[in-house]
Amino acid sequence: MSNSVTYMFARVAFYPSLLYNYIVHLISKRPWYHRIDETVLFGALPLRQMTKELIEKENVKAVVSTNYNFEVEHFTPTEDEWKQLGIDYLRFPVLDFMGIPSQSQLDEALSFIERHREKGHSVYVHCKAGRTRSATLVACYLMKTYNIDDDSAWENIVSKRTHANLFQIQKDFLHEFHLNRNKLDTL
Repeated sequence: MSNSVTYMFARVAFYPSLLYNYIVHLISKRPWYHRIDETVLFGALPLRQMTKELIEKENVKAVVSTNYNFEVEHFTPTEDEWKQLGIDYLRFPVLDFMGIPSQSQLDEALSFIERHREKGHSVYVHCKAGRTRSATLVACYLMKTYNIDDDSAWENIVSKRTHANLFQIQKDFLHEFHLNRNKLDTL
């Protein structure tokens, strides 16, 4: 499937799938987000009504969004609103379902998270549902931070957020990230 077709599918599916995730959250009491370690929380689109909880209860000082503009227009704080709350904000678009971050996006996001980790801050990493795009980024964070392989990173994620799910393109991306990190470590 081409990127433009995938983008159009993601755009058309956005509201119905967001509504589905919200209903599942309400009915099943499935958490909207999960803490991965002392730094990273990851989950679904941070709705305005949960902003106070993220800041006060979870010590969130930074947010990484892998969403397109149309996904963050209505239900989540804008970049300006995050900044007014004292939250550092990084957003870069990754296609829903079949997307992976570019190398520059990944490098920027991992550096951003590491800067906040060094300060003892929590960082909320999200996409629409907290299943694929944000999970891919969080797996890379775990591999880099804890020097673990892609399988161990993924096991860590699904042990906490059981409904996280990757397509083959993301699995291949994580495996390549792991292999490339090992090559750099041996140089």
